[in-house]
Amino acid sequence: MEELTELDKKHFLHPTSPIGQQQKEGPSFIFTEGNGVFLTDMKGNKLIDGMSSLWNVNIGHGREEISEVAKEQMKKLAFSSCFATFSNEPAIRLAAKLAEIAPGNLSTTFFTSGGSESNDTAYKLARHYWVLKGKPNKQKIISRTKSYHGVSMGATSATGLKPFRDFTTSIAPDFHYVDHFSTESLRSLIEQEGPETVAAFIAEPVQGAGGVHIAPDGYFQEVREICDEYDILFITDEVITGFGRTGTYFGIDHYGVTPDMMCFAKGVTSGYAQLGGVMISETLHKEFKELSTGTLLHGYTYSGHAMACAVALKNIEIIERENLIENAAVMGQEMLKGFQSVQEKHSIIGEVRALGLMGAIEIVKDKQTNERFASPLAPQLVNEAAKRGLILRSVVFDGQDTLVFAPPLIMTKEDITSLISILDETFTSVTKDAVKG
Repeated sequence: MEELTELDKKHFLHPTSPIGQQQKEGPSFIFTEGNGVFLTDMKGNKLIDGMSSLWNVNIGHGREEISEVAKEQMKKLAFSSCFATFSNEPAIRLAAKLAEIAPGNLSTTFFTSGGSESNDTAYKLARHYWVLKGKPNKQKIISRTKSYHGVSMGATSATGLKPFRDFTTSIAPDFHYVDHFSTESLRSLIEQEGPETVAAFIAEPVQGAGGVHIAPDGYFQEVREICDEYDILFITDEVITGFGRTGTYFGIDHYGVTPDMMCFAKGVTSGYAQLGGVMISETLHKEFKELSTGTLLHGYTYSGHAMACAVALKNIEIIERENLIENAAVMGQEMLKGFQSVQEKHSIIGEVRALGLMGAIEIVKDKQTNERFASPLAPQLVNEAAKRGLILRSVVFDGQDTLVFAPPLIMTKEDITSLISILDETFTSVTKDAVKG
């Protein structure tokens, strides 16, 4: 344990982690095993994975079916290039399966290795589409405040959470942001910039890393109408919300509209392999086929990775066979009821919300005025919950003080009860200190 800690500090630059904390304290956990909704570390601590690790282990940990499929595919063909029209059976069958389950007329998939690549691909395909259509000035991408779309250059530039953009010294041009719940803000910006310069609007059906913000009724219907009115492509970022997370196959299914493009990753393999993609509508695909000449000069080494696609197919089979989408909807309601019961007992809990197994609890100093504490309490609550056996995540961007949740879709009522019980104990402990302070 001590040797691994020192090696970690010396050689492992962690993603989205405080370097100072790592160097002072070492890794918070060194996990050695995952089973169902639980993770176990080297010290033998067993914790409920209340975040599905990174919103992505939808079918839970330790699925032997997945490892067997990966093994068999790797024995036959682990990887082969999909450039120059080369292909493989798992990629073809996965693309066909995605067309079967995706919203509306989304029918064709470009495969990537993850969410950031998927988002960057969507922006490039959108701009290339307008070049093919003879409208090369349609370059601008509009996203929303409190949005998160990844950390590659284009995805960072589209992310509405400013600290992610401030991390680097320069972001890509032609990215703009509108209020996350205001369609009027979207319309106003389009008219201000000129619709002839706007390529696409991108939105998460439920904003994840930005604090689990659920759109108001009618919002996405109006977005679809505005995009149609101004001849702008509508892209949904389903990297977190896809594959059952919100109690429907895809988050946008709640709103009855179909995007022109849809980005996905995470839940497509439940984290058992690195895979993502962008789906485009049958309409767009038809125009690409008719207008494209020469080579589509965009592709990743692992686009259509055979083993990853085989894992995705088995993952989707498990989601459907075990009715995990329905379970997410039902257990999501149980989780929300649990949030409400804890809310009644603790004065520092403001709004609680959930859609499927994706939820949030806001922390406030005063429920009446929604006043926040001078220093956010959510990080402290996360630490206290971890001591009691529950992994959560805090969101403190843009003046927020929020706990977010995304447990595996296999959660049972008993699991939800355990999660809520730990949460209650955590709030009891932290509230005492907060009131004293």
